[in-house]
Amino acid sequence: MIQRIFVAAVMALCALAMQAKSEMTWVDTPFGKLPSSVYFQIGKHHVQGVAVDVKNKCVYFSFTTYLIKTDYEGNLLGSVEGLTCHLGCIDLDPETGMLYGSMEYKDDAIGQGISGSAAKQRANSFYVGIFDTKKIDRPGIDAATGGVLKAAYLKEVVDMYETKVQNDGKTLDHKYGCSGIDGVSLGPQFGKTDGRKVINVALGIYSDVDRTDNDYQVILQYDPAKLEAKARPLTSFHQYGPKKADKRYFVFTGNTNWGVQNMDYDAYKGYWILGVYKGKKSAYPNYSMFAVDGSVAAKKETLKGFVPAQKGLVLTLANDGSKDAKTGLRGWNAKCDTGIESLGQGYYYISNSGKTKDKVQFCDLRLCKWTGNPENPFEELK
Repeated sequence: MIQRIFVAAVMALCALAMQAKSEMTWVDTPFGKLPSSVYFQIGKHHVQGVAVDVKNKCVYFSFTTYLIKTDYEGNLLGSVEGLTCHLGCIDLDPETGMLYGSMEYKDDAIGQGISGSAAKQRANSFYVGIFDTKKIDRPGIDAATGGVLKAAYLKEVVDMYETKVQNDGKTLDHKYGCSGIDGVSLGPQFGKTDGRKVINVALGIYSDVDRTDNDYQVILQYDPAKLEAKARPLTSFHQYGPKKADKRYFVFTGNTNWGVQNMDYDAYKGYWILGVYKGKKSAYPNYSMFAVDGSVAAKKETLKGFVPAQKGLVLTLANDGSKDAKTGLRGWNAKCDTGIESLGQGYYYISNSGKTKDKVQFCDLRLCKWTGNPENPFEELK
């Protein structure tokens, strides 16, 4: 009965979206004709990430507690529901059909906003979710029992989230300011532009202008095959997963609000693009988008702001975009914090999110082309 109600609700929302769909045009690209926009709306939680499957002509949307699959015209093809977590950024491996997403079950304001008081009563748990997209063939698939989702538990993230640290004589909650995880993307090893794929998972970072050890984005790296081997269905809050990441990397950007919201590897530029909510520290330019130069290997450095001193593997921001004269930081004031998909050859889909007049969340996914312009790196194609 519940599943029928869910499907009916989704279908009703699809009908409401028809006016937006009618404005869609088709654009000639190296990947065939692609829609200038793909629109979908559902629920009370905003879109967290997107993935586009050019081979099978479908689109995936993470709406926090729903994973939605549509065709290019925004027609519902399938959905995974019953999630009581924060499903964040998602990324598809087109070779295997596996879709990876960050999943957070936690007791902070975000967790309570999703699950209410239950968030305070369960164990904090962070997972990389692995969805078999070939099995997402109908609406209303149950996340726990539907046979489409497995998840690998990230003990290291739980430890960072729950621990207290000492820095410059202060006792602080959450190592590195860790609020969990969000950005997820597949691509080659840092320092290379091809070869074996790794999966990089970015920490969420709390906004805090009074501490100095939270000015890096922190990226944990895993072998996708090993993650999948350890993953289990989420019928309970299991703890099957790697004890720690294969590598831990740092990207100096200045503190941001909730860390890397979306991350995507762009083979065209060799960039790992990081979409963030702007930070609040006045010492920094507080860009909303950064790019790591993936062709440059990490260097072991003393990390800024840590007392006593700590060392870490530090990645290099791309020599692109605007440059802040005071800090030397580079980036863009471009919005890609709720979804970005690099298709290749400079083509992207960028999420535009918002609420309808009835307070239903929507994603209006727009086809764009890279310009590199410091003011507007993505030109919308119509």
